[in-house]
Amino acid sequence: MTVFGYPVSDLFLYFIFYSFLGWVMETCYCSICEHRLVPRGFLYGPICPIYGTGVLLMILFFTPLKRNLVLFYVVAVAVMSSWEYFVAWLLETTTHVKYWDYSNFRFNLKGRICLWVALVWGVLSYIVIFYIHPPIDARFDRIPLVLKYALCIILLAVLLTDAVFTIRHLALVSKLVVGVTALGEELQVQLSLGKAELTDKLEPKAEAVRQRYYAEIAKLEQNSRRFRSRYSKISINHHYQVSHDDILAAAQLAREEFLRKKQERHAKRRA
Repeated sequence: MTVFGYPVSDLFLYFIFYSFLGWVMETCYCSICEHRLVPRGFLYGPICPIYGTGVLLMILFFTPLKRNLVLFYVVAVAVMSSWEYFVAWLLETTTHVKYWDYSNFRFNLKGRICLWVALVWGVLSYIVIFYIHPPIDARFDRIPLVLKYALCIILLAVLLTDAVFTIRHLALVSKLVVGVTALGEELQVQLSLGKAELTDKLEPKAEAVRQRYYAEIAKLEQNSRRFRSRYSKISINHHYQVSHDDILAAAQLAREEFLRKKQERHAKRRA
């Protein structure tokens, strides 16, 4: 079975190999910047699938453009930036966590991509297609077909096992993030209501919510330690953050509802 003339077994081995190279590159770069060992990637194994998939896109779609360098570069910048944006969006949507953020750089799009990184993607695509992949491809051709199939089966089994454990962990972290955010919102509302001269009725409930909030925070810290060690700028998706205005509005509505019910009780007693 082939895809654009490439055997599926070769494409899978390319994916694993370049995912590993991407992991090495990111780990070295981040370790140098942070002056400590920072094993990047959200999988347990030493691979970054975003790089492996990115190189496959280069091999399949950029190779035919080698004779037109301008078109090659423009397409590489557009496609690779789109791929990075999609991965960032997918991770934020499914895990409610932002794994990288370019908001501090000029010409960024929602912090998921930015201009200088997009331009670097074009340069990396040129280096990969013209200098790195040709000798790698030549060496992969020398591997016996039986050995290729064996490697594919073993590596696929390892990758699937790693993915299952990682997805399970990410689901747990995602659930904790949503729970912590909801508890934080409830706690803020209760505290805001408490300031509206309703402390006697609401303080016990606010204290119970506060204890649940701290317990969930402790769980989140414990379960996200591995990800935070790899992504020092990790943050909760803004969709699950509560603004100050939202808290005040919710508190005001709750206060009005409480006073309305109080007035209804007084009216019934007078009647």
